[in-house]
Amino acid sequence: MSEEKKTKKIRRLSRIAFCLMSFLTIVLVGLNAVMLAVVKPYYGFLNNFLAGAPETAEAEAATQSSADVTEEVEGEGIVLLKNNGGLPLAGETKINVFGSGVLDMTYGGTGSGSGDSSRNVTLLQGLAAEGFAVNEEILSFYEENAVPRADMGLVGTDFGIYEVDPALYPEDLMEHAKSYSDVALLVLTRVGGEGDDLPLDMESYAGGDAGKHYLELQESEQQLLSLVEQNFGTVVVVLNSPNVMELGFLEEKEIDAAVWIGCPGSTGCGAVAKVLSGELNPSGRTADTFAYEVESNPTYYNFGDHDYSNITYVNRSQFAGTGDAETGQDNYHYVEYIEGIYVGYRYYETAAADGFINYEDVVQFPFGYGLSYTTFAKEITAFSDDGSNITMEVTVTNTGKTAGKDVVEVYCSAPYYEGGIEKSEVVLTGFAKTGLLAAGEKETVAVTFSHEDMASYDYSGIKAAGGAYVLEAGEYEIRLQEDSHTVIDSRSVTVAEDVIYDEAHDGARSTDLAEAKNQFADVSDGAGLVYLSRADWDGTMPKSAEPLAKEATEAQIAALETSRVVINEEDEDITFAKHGLKLADMAGLSYDDPKWEQLLEQLSVDDMTLLVGNGGWSTFAINSIGKPYYSEIDGPNGLNNIMAGVTGNQMTGQSVLAMTWNTELAERMGRTFGEEAVAYDVTGLYAPALNIHRNPYSGRNYEYMSEDGTLTGKMGAAEIRGIQSAGVYCYTKHFAANDQETNRDAGGLVTWLNEQAFREIYLRGFELAVKEGKSMGMMSSFNRIGTTPAAESYPLLTTVLRDEWGFAGAVITDCVMACWTEDVNAALLAGNDLQLTILGQGMISDEMKGSATGRQALRSACHNILYMQANSGAVQNIKGGMTPLEVKLILADIVLIALFVLYYVRRHLKMKRWKQAQTVVGGEK
Repeated sequence: MSEEKKTKKIRRLSRIAFCLMSFLTIVLVGLNAVMLAVVKPYYGFLNNFLAGAPETAEAEAATQSSADVTEEVEGEGIVLLKNNGGLPLAGETKINVFGSGVLDMTYGGTGSGSGDSSRNVTLLQGLAAEGFAVNEEILSFYEENAVPRADMGLVGTDFGIYEVDPALYPEDLMEHAKSYSDVALLVLTRVGGEGDDLPLDMESYAGGDAGKHYLELQESEQQLLSLVEQNFGTVVVVLNSPNVMELGFLEEKEIDAAVWIGCPGSTGCGAVAKVLSGELNPSGRTADTFAYEVESNPTYYNFGDHDYSNITYVNRSQFAGTGDAETGQDNYHYVEYIEGIYVGYRYYETAAADGFINYEDVVQFPFGYGLSYTTFAKEITAFSDDGSNITMEVTVTNTGKTAGKDVVEVYCSAPYYEGGIEKSEVVLTGFAKTGLLAAGEKETVAVTFSHEDMASYDYSGIKAAGGAYVLEAGEYEIRLQEDSHTVIDSRSVTVAEDVIYDEAHDGARSTDLAEAKNQFADVSDGAGLVYLSRADWDGTMPKSAEPLAKEATEAQIAALETSRVVINEEDEDITFAKHGLKLADMAGLSYDDPKWEQLLEQLSVDDMTLLVGNGGWSTFAINSIGKPYYSEIDGPNGLNNIMAGVTGNQMTGQSVLAMTWNTELAERMGRTFGEEAVAYDVTGLYAPALNIHRNPYSGRNYEYMSEDGTLTGKMGAAEIRGIQSAGVYCYTKHFAANDQETNRDAGGLVTWLNEQAFREIYLRGFELAVKEGKSMGMMSSFNRIGTTPAAESYPLLTTVLRDEWGFAGAVITDCVMACWTEDVNAALLAGNDLQLTILGQGMISDEMKGSATGRQALRSACHNILYMQANSGAVQNIKGGMTPLEVKLILADIVLIALFVLYYVRRHLKMKRWKQAQTVVGGEK
């Protein structure tokens, strides 16, 4: 090839390279520009997904504070169930620890409340820190032979019992153990979590026995217990379980002591060791009733998997695990709360008072029960009733030799008239916990509650047509009790005549903005249920789970298939305008301030659909009002960014918090939780969870407080006050009656219950969260209230929540990314403001966006969301600006342009030198 042809080829290739480089640079920079302009609202979410844990001194300090208070909560939540002198282990330095669970403890649960347990203080570490030496040979034996539970992922639980067969314990191992120490701890572990309820039959699970359920000892555990009892003089059982169990075996004389530790979280095992040593005196009280047999619970036969055989839906849930694999067709599922108000101790105490059961034969540990290393005397030292509020002052004296804390529990026994409004024999009306009392020291605490707190809800119109809270005439016994069963002393209050809290009689309750009247008649009566009643215990007590399937009625089918989207053509349309306001300008303004209307007029329809349709672990940036992206994450047991896999400190289970019976501690725990969230740039938490321990088998009982609505509500409200005092808003969940995992998201579990039980038990915790905790957010539940999805229930989300209780804030759905259990459009009209999903705006119909009715609903939802955020610390804590992802894309553009410029300059210089060389060569020629 001639020199001239080579030159032309080089120049041609150079031009091609230059054009290609230019084209690629323009394309890449253009794509980034499009992303910055079009995909910008999603940057926050993507950044949240890609975020790592913050590596700052502030975050480290906040997490440590949370870890410190976690140990404190566990220390006050541990319940001493039995003690025949086995505890504390004073003077003991060497101990044997049995039970494979010691290497695989349950620190929390799975799902939204899960956490990273790899960094947690183990029981062995806690014991070592407390000066105990543990027999290493036994631990080595477990390390070689024990099988750990399987990791089932975010949602799912391994319910296998992986106790090593006692027949495999070498004889010399036991002989050495006996010579090492005469003290044996036996750790028994159970697990729970989101997505599954506990097994009713263990036949198909590893280590399980046919005919036994998960909450009783399996044969391998019973054999190990016997082995330990036969070989050691002091036997202490440590119960590491999120759910109540059948514990009749604790009455065996060989067992000297037993403690219930629940889910201890990151540092709680340190507190467990301190209780065992005696450095810490246990002061926890049970938050549930422990029955000898769970079958005695009236919910036993009305829990779990029940189907309507004649109506199906398309099951799109990735979690439900039911339905035809090819078509997705699945039967609708239902659950019936036939027990009415008789949940937990309300059943056991009332049935015993009426002679239906023998209490001592049925109940092992009452609600509110717990022992101490010292003794206390309680005395009513003052009692007053001003006609509206009742105050009982109780003096607590430490009559023992060890410093400790005690709990004062006050119950009301209301007059019951056969065939009238259902009443529990006792209902918890208030409680208080003392400070640390030295031996001989005393403290007087006051417990105050209102007459309204003693009222019962009359849903059947016995005293109030249309339903109302009623304080019936008669004598009310106000009892100071050790627990739900043991009375210490009492005083009486006489109500001369019925007080009916409705507009037709005595007006609404003082804590309500409007009268409470029946809103759920279709739910109370829609299944034709005969509810458990004191008037006929034997005739109304559930005795069988049959039928497991039945046909839905025509009315039920019609209700399940009816759309709740109603467009009113006469509604007045909204207006749009630019006022130059920013979200930060709204901080501190009341909900009805005129400026809100001006700010909302700045939102376009696209702005509104973008905001309400994308509530998945965040709310998106809205430029028209200067709203930055806000991060919102789980969960109820510690920071849990499930999208990025980032977790903070793992708190104790919520049930452990409830077992402290200490609202001051709950509020302080909430404060540290909120401060940790701020350090992680989190503005909102999907927490706390305030559903009820309706049944011992519920998979998420670790995440919920108690079987009692008042204890749940008082402790939950305190935690909310703490979290929100740090500037973080709470989405209190799951609103409401979301008390089992089985079929929870499978088309929306059809939940039947009467309105008295709904209001007095299942809504009570949420009511207190709003009225006393001032919760700024709420999360609706997957299930249906009757046939209506909770997220589509106007009576629940608007009438009760907002109109009656005065809630001002935002309601978000549960996670609907993988399972749509509601119609977004109907939810908006009902008062459900946010969808916990991404790209949910595509589910908002053109009819909603194009009609006055729909646009009004969208604007109302935006008002609720933005009010919640403006009145939290979000506008101060999150300054907005570019997300790290935006910065990276812009840097990528800069790098690309710089490379192009560098390439262009180098090419230009190279071409210049080449031309000069060619000129020289040409001159020589």
